[in-house]
Amino acid sequence: MNPHPQHPDDDNDDEMIGTLLSRRRALRLLGLGGGAAALAAGGVLAQRGGPPGGAGGSSAGTSGVTGLPGCVVRPAMTEGPYYVDEKLRRSDIRMDTTTGKVSGGVPLVLEFVTSRVAVNACQPRANVLIDVWQCDALGVYSDVQGNTGDFLRGTQVTNAQGKATFTTVYPGWYPGRAVHIHFKLRPLNAAGQATGEFTSQLFFPEAVTDQVHARAPYSRKGKRNTLNANDGIYRNGGNQLLLSVTGSPEKGYRATFDVGLNIG
Repeated sequence: MNPHPQHPDDDNDDEMIGTLLSRRRALRLLGLGGGAAALAAGGVLAQRGGPPGGAGGSSAGTSGVTGLPGCVVRPAMTEGPYYVDEKLRRSDIRMDTTTGKVSGGVPLVLEFVTSRVAVNACQPRANVLIDVWQCDALGVYSDVQGNTGDFLRGTQVTNAQGKATFTTVYPGWYPGRAVHIHFKLRPLNAAGQATGEFTSQLFFPEAVTDQVHARAPYSRKGKRNTLNANDGIYRNGGNQLLLSVTGSPEKGYRATFDVGLNIG
């Protein structure tokens, strides 16, 4: 398997399919106004899907912007060319089920907390299918561009508290992109069918990435050529999807991302 060339998902970032919920409206529903509303008035960064299972959604998160609750609208971002619906229901996505090999790297525990934006509250939202996919420590994705396997891919359904936790590794890098993880959210109805879809990406603090990538196996790849500030996708709202991570390169990291989802 070879690391990928220049990444093509610089296009169609924040592509919109109608307006569902603006950040200003989300804050008003939560009973916040004034300075908070002004801070959040960066634009409508939500989508609404057409038929069940179609594109659309709205996202929120506490990461990257301090002083805001979880149910604040965040930007949708391009799916990119490396999504594969493997239908792998699992919490630990490190192993390649075709070979049994476990992806090397610094451990990362990533917890999603899904909610619905309601008046003065973020209500936990169960039965949301969460897909996660990412590159390994050397910038390689499984099952695309001639690569085999299914490592670093997996899905889970949120529980009654709206939570789903993935065990993975800190991502590596490849040319043209900052370090990131892709995710997709699909609310499910009682029959298990998707009633909407929202797709975006999560990013990492540069100082933490520097520490992680100085270690093996990441160091074999060399120094990354694209920082967050130089990534065309990150520049379209990536600071609102920047994870706050705790831990160390020796023991691993943990991050929680709150997602307000008002579709489906």
